[in-house]
Amino acid sequence: MSLPTSHDVLDAAQVLRGVAHKTPVHTSRTLDAKAGAQVYLKCENFQRVGAFKFRGAYNAMSRLTLDERRRGVITHSSGNHAQAVALVGSLLDIKTVIVMPQDAPPAKLAATRGYGAEVVVYDPKVRTREEISAELKEQHGYVLIPPYDHPHIIAGQGTAALELLTDYPDIELLLTPCGGGGLLSGSALAAKHVNPNCKVIGVEPEVANDATLSWRTGTLHTVKNPPTIADGTRTPSLGKLTFPLVRANVDEFVNVTEAQIITATKFLFERMKLVVEPSGALGVAALLAGMDTPDKVGVILSGGNLDPSVLLM
Repeated sequence: MSLPTSHDVLDAAQVLRGVAHKTPVHTSRTLDAKAGAQVYLKCENFQRVGAFKFRGAYNAMSRLTLDERRRGVITHSSGNHAQAVALVGSLLDIKTVIVMPQDAPPAKLAATRGYGAEVVVYDPKVRTREEISAELKEQHGYVLIPPYDHPHIIAGQGTAALELLTDYPDIELLLTPCGGGGLLSGSALAAKHVNPNCKVIGVEPEVANDATLSWRTGTLHTVKNPPTIADGTRTPSLGKLTFPLVRANVDEFVNVTEAQIITATKFLFERMKLVVEPSGALGVAALLAGMDTPDKVGVILSGGNLDPSVLLM
């Protein structure tokens, strides 16, 4: 597969027009004061299924041939991509099978089933999700729609940043969460297209910083089942497509602690009345931790499927 470009992100925006929500941008004087910058939050927690993942899933699945749609699709995900594929399957009348870890947030498991998907639960301590989905793909002839390492997925995810930067082209720095790198790769493509001078920074938990290590060393690093509350970043590594895209287009990485992630999640809920899951709050965690910033900063809040127990920590 060839690497997607900014033109693929622009094409995805056309495909998603009228289907995906153009999510709002929120600001906070309190956050601005704490960050020492004017901060624009792109609220993908208000996207369909509560996360940016709908963008990539629809962009990829809407392009399937009639034969591929008849065969059905399979994917593996801890939650948001699972819900996105399940919803798109119901919209396009495509059978969906989702491989999910048994410790996935209960709300995400329930929502995925609620969208009509067949859920296959597994123990991540025993087998990998990739192994199981590959087996089922081979047995049943399903089409694999991976969570991040796919050109149409990456291009679709980049449309969130495209919307933000189109509306606020003078943003100087874009903070984006990073798991498998689909959102970060697409966001960097979009940002550099709209404003080549915009600096793009990926944000990871300290205990799940495989992308940071990969970006800094030029060698792909893996972190297996990292113990982070930010479940959307528990991917083992960047992919064959996202690794070179991140290396080429991302300017820096920042890592945050588990305590900082929880603080950011609570801040968004208590002060801004925004329900954002820990993975989605990574950019705000970096700002509240005191990172250096220019005057205008954009942040992708990647999802809002929050387990309420996080607020009690």
